[in-house]
Amino acid sequence: MNEIDLSVDIAGIGFENPLIMASGTYGFGKEYAEYIDLNELGGISVKGLTLQERKGNPPPRIAETPAGIINSVGLQNPGVHAFINEDMPFLKKYKTKIIANIAGNTVEEYCQMAEILGASEIDAIEMNVSCPNVKAGCLAFGTTPKGIEEITSAVKKYCRQPLIVKLTPNVSDIRSIAMAAEAAGADSISLINTILALAVDIHKRKPVLANNFGGMSGPAVKPIALRMVYEAAHAVKIPVIGMGGISSGDDAIEFLLAGASAVMVGTANFVNPAVPAEILKGIKEYFKRYKYNSINDIIGKLELN
Repeated sequence: MNEIDLSVDIAGIGFENPLIMASGTYGFGKEYAEYIDLNELGGISVKGLTLQERKGNPPPRIAETPAGIINSVGLQNPGVHAFINEDMPFLKKYKTKIIANIAGNTVEEYCQMAEILGASEIDAIEMNVSCPNVKAGCLAFGTTPKGIEEITSAVKKYCRQPLIVKLTPNVSDIRSIAMAAEAAGADSISLINTILALAVDIHKRKPVLANNFGGMSGPAVKPIALRMVYEAAHAVKIPVIGMGGISSGDDAIEFLLAGASAVMVGTANFVNPAVPAEILKGIKEYFKRYKYNSINDIIGKLELN
């Protein structure tokens, strides 16, 4: 059997393997470097960045569920300039690809961040469109095709690196949203972001989270994520990065079969910092079992009944 080739190409970026750490779960890499060799990762999508430093929401900000967590951290981060000056030097020590995840409340903020990051050494920009647009009644950018088209086409003009648009699952038709992102110039899409959720303290008769609602992630969302990734991947021609409840090699294979060209691992890192190595091992074992040599042998090969 030939050597297994796990490399993938996403919008012209060569990843050594399809495993990318999801934004919001891996910080800026430093937190996990003592548990795993970051060189083993295909890429890292860093903590969501805003134009200026952001303190985030008041605690409590995390609530556990039977099969995942609900978070309302509120995009706490040091700001885009601090990331470039203080965190990028550490990340550039490794060969893993660096994706900057950006978030804002106006189209102008997103454009400014894309322009600033364009002069840095990042490999790609991942745009979080689940944020509220303050100029449109705080309706999230990513919940309508028109909103997606507006922000994607605007930000793309300022991007020197490939633009990945991270889609929200809180929509009625993910296909039209994915197609709108592609039509507006996205080089790739990633999905799913967290699902809007609520945790209740029955003794206080109040929400557990100080911000009331939060985003749910973890194993419970995987079936929903798989369905949306399948639908999106079959609606667009640009690469799709899938995520949502991945914690094993088998989970990753499911997303690749559904049409994802790469996968992101998030909540599982909180449970087991060594999970990326275990997932890669599982993928390789699957390839050996079925005598596959390349990731391309299985991408999109799911056969519906």
